[in-house]
Amino acid sequence: MSTRMLIDARHPEETRVAVIRGNRVEEFDYESVAKQQLKGNIYLAKVTRVEPSLQACFVEYGGNRHGFLAFSEIHPDYYQIPVADREALLAAEAEAAQAEAAEADVDAHEGETRPVKAADEDGEESEVEEVAGDEDTDEEASERRRLRSLRRRYKIQEVIKRRQILLVQVVKEERGSKGAALTTYLSLAGRYCVLMPNSFNGGGISRKIANQADRKKLKSVLSALDIPEGMGCIIRTAGLNRTKAEIKRDFDYLLRLWDEIRDRTLHSIAPALIHEEANLIRRSIRDLYSRDIDEVLVEGEEGYRTAKEFMKLLTPSHAKRVKHYKDRIPLFFRYQVESQLEAMYSPVVQLPSGGYLVIDPTEALVSIDVNSGRSTKEHNIEETALKTNLEAAEEIARQLRLRDLAGLIVIDFIDMEERGNNRKVEKRLKEALRHDRARIQMGRISTFGLLEMSRQRLRPNILEASMTPCPTCGGAGVVRSIESAALAVLRALEEEGIQGRSEALTVHAPGEVTSYILNQKRGILADFERQYDLRIAILPEEDLGTEPFRLEREARSEPRKPTIEAPEPAAAVEESEPAQADAAPDGEAEESAPRKRRRRRRRGRRGRGEDKVVATAESPDVAEAPGKDTSEESTVTEASAATNAQQADETGEAPACRPRRRRRKAAKESGEAAAAAADGAAAEPAETAVTADEAAAATAETADESAAAEEKPPRRRVRRKKSVAADTGSEEPQAATADDAESDSATPAAASPQPGTTK
Repeated sequence: MSTRMLIDARHPEETRVAVIRGNRVEEFDYESVAKQQLKGNIYLAKVTRVEPSLQACFVEYGGNRHGFLAFSEIHPDYYQIPVADREALLAAEAEAAQAEAAEADVDAHEGETRPVKAADEDGEESEVEEVAGDEDTDEEASERRRLRSLRRRYKIQEVIKRRQILLVQVVKEERGSKGAALTTYLSLAGRYCVLMPNSFNGGGISRKIANQADRKKLKSVLSALDIPEGMGCIIRTAGLNRTKAEIKRDFDYLLRLWDEIRDRTLHSIAPALIHEEANLIRRSIRDLYSRDIDEVLVEGEEGYRTAKEFMKLLTPSHAKRVKHYKDRIPLFFRYQVESQLEAMYSPVVQLPSGGYLVIDPTEALVSIDVNSGRSTKEHNIEETALKTNLEAAEEIARQLRLRDLAGLIVIDFIDMEERGNNRKVEKRLKEALRHDRARIQMGRISTFGLLEMSRQRLRPNILEASMTPCPTCGGAGVVRSIESAALAVLRALEEEGIQGRSEALTVHAPGEVTSYILNQKRGILADFERQYDLRIAILPEEDLGTEPFRLEREARSEPRKPTIEAPEPAAAVEESEPAQADAAPDGEAEESAPRKRRRRRRRGRRGRGEDKVVATAESPDVAEAPGKDTSEESTVTEASAATNAQQADETGEAPACRPRRRRRKAAKESGEAAAAAADGAAAEPAETAVTADEAAAATAETADESAAAEEKPPRRRVRRKKSVAADTGSEEPQAATADDAESDSATPAAASPQPGTTK
């Protein structure tokens, strides 16, 4: 089966590279003019802030955001310490690097996978296998992590100062709100070698080369190279079957490139770009091209010249494999690549047996769910699950390369009963990941059917490079429903009305939401306008972005007091007590009367003894509740009258008038009350009589007290009734309150009306 590299460079806005085996896409890379790659670029940067809490510093290098430089990524040459201390530190790190190189030669027979044992939740030992990629520059990073212990006596705030100039290289792209990750340990990648200008390690061999004979041969080639002191060189996997002359030519090219970088650095002012990583065509030929590729087809005149020149520089004998594609049918359509690339934008990937994968990248991790779908050809569920999982393992490894999914990856395989089947799936996945250039660490399938793995990020994935977040949902994929958005608008209007700051409000919302509010919530809007003295306008607008609505306010000239009503006191509820209290015995009424809360009331006139008892009617300001019985009579027991008379004899003063229950009475009842008052006045001694002036003074005093009392609007209104005694026909009736109507004492009524009573 033939293998081809296809390069689509027709459009200057983007360049696409695909490696296909037959008609199946195995590798894909993408570059857009709108989002250039920063990884590998070298900048002259300036320290802007040192953070002791992070043991890191932020530097300005010319990107969109400040870069993040950890203390462990700063070379000791930049430390502002005495020369003797710096030399001692460099010597110690050089010795540690040599010891590490010796250990690497001894452990080379371990090959690509290095198991790291750990205990799982059952107490059994589980292995996390590291599948080494082709990024040989990562060996230097692991070496620096082992040398951290040599620098623990220093703190970043002691050796790095603000405005200090550094030469840094981007190792991780900017992503989201995070700035780029930087390092001062530079590395220049070639076709067969990786040059490290400021490394302590003199040289090394790629970990992927496991054969001892091959490593010994490359070790002799590496020793023949004239590596300057203070530099390092690593032979990549691509240089395994290359001659000494080819490796030497690539190494000399990297040395010349480093000299150019040094000269450009000396004539630049920070922040400045010193070296830019090669474009996509050069990187693809350098990293993806191998002897297995039969031909390189390039569509586009400018792209063809770039690929031809770079191939002559790297491998002159293979320059004839680079061909210019000039057919009328586009290159990717000719080899059926477009349909496979379009499928990468979909989260669902179909499997040959009928199952499918669901890939969901999130902020924390990438989740991959395996489903059997229509796969029902096997004899039992175990065989169906095994076959689907084996197909999914191969397809997952391919999708990780095509989409460049990186970070923590969690795969949810179909549950299987036999552990041997789990081992088969793990083995198939590990074999499929061997061809990945990224560094991968893979765990085992847990009891929940989950497999965890981590993958190194080589470039921005296809979704980040070619897509932007949705302006409506902000990338969430969902928006608020019409009803929910309408209720949110009403809550915002009510809040503004309660605060009382605005005179007019204008709401801009999508057309569907405004139609729903105006048609379904028109009454609520009218209530808001009347209750809060507002002018509300609802306008449709479709270009709101991620906001469900926008509210415009017109401030009041004089801010209104917020209309936040306090909860109604419990006393207001007691005014409408059930009518059973009226039918209770008088003794119970007298006992319960003092426990009632004080209400607004106007007291009746006071008499001495029983000489004058004026029957009063209820105030017209009190409305009678509907459905109440208005024919109930107010009665007073004889014991209450005797008690009043006894108190009058002992003290010589008229007893205080008790609150009386009063209801609307008929004319006959009013006449009886007036007759009883006349009899009482005749029986009482003349010296205890109260003049009309004293009664008027008492009435005025009572009115003043009532005005100072708490004003609470009464709940019931009844008609006014007047009853005047014969001998005091000029006296005015007193108004009774709700409390008087509910009191439990009254004067006894006469059996028949007495003469001299007017009505």
